[in-house]
Amino acid sequence: MTRATVAVLGAGSWGTALAALLCGNGVATRLWGRDSGALARIASSHCNQRYLPGVTLPARLACVPDLATALRGVDLALVAVPSHAFRMMLDEAAPLLPVTAGYAWATKGFEPGTGRFLHELVAERLPGCPAAVVTGPSFAREVAAGLPTAVTVHSDDDAFAHRVAEVLHSHTFRAYTGNDMLGAELGGAMKNVLAVATGVADGMRLGLNARAGLITRGMNEMLRLGAALGAKPQTLMGLAGLGDLVLTCTGDLSRNHRFGFALGRGSPLEQALADIGQVVEGAVTADEVMRLAVRHGLDLPISQHVQAVLHGEMTPTDALHSLLARERKPEYPENLFA
Repeated sequence: MTRATVAVLGAGSWGTALAALLCGNGVATRLWGRDSGALARIASSHCNQRYLPGVTLPARLACVPDLATALRGVDLALVAVPSHAFRMMLDEAAPLLPVTAGYAWATKGFEPGTGRFLHELVAERLPGCPAAVVTGPSFAREVAAGLPTAVTVHSDDDAFAHRVAEVLHSHTFRAYTGNDMLGAELGGAMKNVLAVATGVADGMRLGLNARAGLITRGMNEMLRLGAALGAKPQTLMGLAGLGDLVLTCTGDLSRNHRFGFALGRGSPLEQALADIGQVVEGAVTADEVMRLAVRHGLDLPISQHVQAVLHGEMTPTDALHSLLARERKPEYPENLFA
């Protein structure tokens, strides 16, 4: 598939970085976005000044403002839009996608309002179409700069997962494969909520011990929800779960961590979101995580307290005191991996 033609849908930081990576791998790549003016500026300057300032993009990267043209004759559509825009993107792209093409996405999150996994939406809208999720610990700026990165590609179709990984894989970008789409998507979505929690703790200057504790107990919550949903524990202990969790909870480039940090320092919610200037997935994913937790009768205290803070039901200080006041219990349920 290295001779494939790929359309990257979404010209934000992640979509632009992936398009640059594909171009660098010798893949014929088209970048599409809703803002035709921004695409024209990217094409003329070879730089996405808004999302990746200072990063020079390959001159051969084609910026295509018309969606039908972007998808015409492609072998793969790779979606990189926020989770709240995923369904709209899918509905627009589906009738334009060639019957021989596959559909992959690097979006992390659930469908807002329903808690449905993105692979469920794709299976419903594009039945029979090869589908894959690309996820793992990956800051767009570092990928665009050619720094070493490892991700994982999960699909129900092993051959398709390998084909997607093949076009992405390079000497600085390792793409592994797997077949647990639910687990891969759960890890990629839930880590954003937990990163808000660690950001709040860091903003409150609670120390590195507290951060490590939140990451570890957050991993516990991810594993317990994954077990209830049928995810493979090894998926959540790999790049899609633990790897992405550690990066997003500790990296200065993490929007979710920076958002939580601002809340921990006392910034109002709307101001904290405005200061980030881009979508903060954790702010919308907390409700969906808790929707799933309630459905399966699970107690996820960190996620629950993040949701309460985001809804203004608790202050960060109240949430801290509430978490510390919880009763002692075993670290893991005995039947977690049964």
